[in-house]
Amino acid sequence: MIEITVHDGPARMGKYKELKTPNILRADPSLPFIEDEPMPYDVPKTLAEYSVNKTIQKAQESNKTGITVIHGSKYSDLRVQCALQLEKLGNNILMIANSEELLKRPKDLINITVNIRENINPNNALYFPFVKTSFIPLLTYLGIDFFGDFSCNYYAQLGLIMTTDNIYELENYQIYNFTLEELKEYNRKTMDFVLREVRENIKNGTLRNLVEQRCCSSPEAMSALRIADRDYTEYLDKYTSLY
Repeated sequence: MIEITVHDGPARMGKYKELKTPNILRADPSLPFIEDEPMPYDVPKTLAEYSVNKTIQKAQESNKTGITVIHGSKYSDLRVQCALQLEKLGNNILMIANSEELLKRPKDLINITVNIRENINPNNALYFPFVKTSFIPLLTYLGIDFFGDFSCNYYAQLGLIMTTDNIYELENYQIYNFTLEELKEYNRKTMDFVLREVRENIKNGTLRNLVEQRCCSSPEAMSALRIADRDYTEYLDKYTSLY
């Protein structure tokens, strides 16, 4: 479980073992991935229900705890159901499936993330495995604790360099002449910087300012922020200091 030390809105800064959160979560032999039943995002509800039921069954049969995956495709109620059942089995790091698809769907991203966060134990962590750096402040603001650095390698393989608020094709924007390994490392350092920046803004109570700055660089992120402001005002106001 996460030991939460400070809030800035729904965002939380804390500690998991020796790791400050929010942070990148890398492979740890003591924290295995529990087998799940993958399912695409845009499928009929019966298929999404099958994925949820099989994922819970596999988690039960594993007889161990670790990183478990919240399935349910595009259905927010199934996502919440899956998350609650997985945490009942003793799992306290819950990974949100189809994260890359959610980044393209602002309304679904907000609805699913907020509903999961509101329903699970506040000390349990949410893990978003694939992310663009421009989304990290917003997702942290919504209550995400861990991020995967899979996108760093993925974008490097495509010849794309990640900055704090944009992604450039090095073929057209010749910022650096990197080898593939150098580009992977640069992208990982960029993500690490953004998370350090986020933690410092939480500490200083200024995360909302950073969220608005970063969202300006992404139409999808800005749409998600506007939806959150419109539909989840009470949730965003929670823990927010009054001046």
